[in-house]
Amino acid sequence: MLTSTSGRFVSRLTRETLAIVLAGGRGSRLHELTNWRAKPAVHYGGKFRIIDFPLSNCVNSGIRRISVLTQYKSHSLDRHIQRGWGFLGGELGEFVELLPAQQRMGESWYAGTADAVWQNLDIIRRHNPAYVLILAGDHVYKMDYGTMLAAHVEREADITVGCIEVPLEQASAFGVMNIDTDNRITKFQEKPRDPEPMPGSDDQALASMGIYVFNTEVLFRELLNDQNLPGSSHDFGKDIIPSLMKSHRVMAFPFRDPITGGKAYWRDVGTIDSLWEANLELTGITPELDLYDSEWPIWTYQEQVPPAKFVFDDEGRRGNAVDSMIAGGCIVSGAQVHHSLLFPRVRVHSYSEITDSVLFPRVDVGRNCRIRRALIDRGCQIPPGTVIGFDPEEDKKRFHVSTKGVVLVTPEMLDEAYPHVF
Repeated sequence: MLTSTSGRFVSRLTRETLAIVLAGGRGSRLHELTNWRAKPAVHYGGKFRIIDFPLSNCVNSGIRRISVLTQYKSHSLDRHIQRGWGFLGGELGEFVELLPAQQRMGESWYAGTADAVWQNLDIIRRHNPAYVLILAGDHVYKMDYGTMLAAHVEREADITVGCIEVPLEQASAFGVMNIDTDNRITKFQEKPRDPEPMPGSDDQALASMGIYVFNTEVLFRELLNDQNLPGSSHDFGKDIIPSLMKSHRVMAFPFRDPITGGKAYWRDVGTIDSLWEANLELTGITPELDLYDSEWPIWTYQEQVPPAKFVFDDEGRRGNAVDSMIAGGCIVSGAQVHHSLLFPRVRVHSYSEITDSVLFPRVDVGRNCRIRRALIDRGCQIPPGTVIGFDPEEDKKRFHVSTKGVVLVTPEMLDEAYPHVF
């Protein structure tokens, strides 16, 4: 039997797989940042959107049939995918297709993750895949799904769940599982109040990544059973996975770093603090997430912009950036940028200081501003002399301040119109 080390074996599996990316969620823990866009459309990493990571993982893994399920305020997400993900060869059977909520199987909108897949069952049947890979569209990581598919087939699994170790104090935000020595899942609880540590550890739990591989016939049968089950919330983590552990081979696939074998990089950037932290991690000398890796590129749509520019070299008025990432189209004019990340077309005017902050595209910072520990949304026009991040009580009067003291600023908080929401 060919093993997962055979490229031909993995290539055959990926060709027979349909990826379904669940991208309809609002992401309410991001507060005003998702008032006008779905969480997968939130900016990340200086030039990307969160959705680019699972999509890039699919393409780089050889999975070229991808359906993206959208629902909540999806226009910016739809437009980004149409612009940036139309390069696959339709004549070769490759595609990234958008599947908005259309009430195909009833009169309700998507009621849960399993219901979202159920409502598109006719489309999945038409593609006729041997395996269905179900992904969350709102996590940041790099993963070769081919190795997971190979493990799924070699273990003769009905369902395989991608999992990763997380600190026990954070585990209540995830599905938490127990496994035996063969990686078979013996217990699964979705977002438990008192999560159990994994065997051999007092402070780590084994959490679901929201990644599932299903044999297609198993998926179809169980979605039908779930629809007919009174009281079901129609969710994979809450309903489908726990109900199948005794009757089916439900296996775990621990996600490890392919080079070191240690804990792999994976971030749920679902809060203001985690999004801010994950962005600023990228400014480090050797960040855990390597965006410069040519072997595993992150694909995206990017506007055609000129290079970043730093102007003025006078004492007290010197345009520079240190320990920072500055995207194309930015102009730092006689201002100081420290340990920050600036997305395309950001302008920082003279005598201003930006520290420990993330500025989304098209932010304009006026003269003599001081900004620290802030997350500034797209299109914000910061008036001259504005001070953010130095007085929490003053910040709370106008902006949203996170539990860790990160200040979220959106155009609406500045009493602006919203011309650059996308």
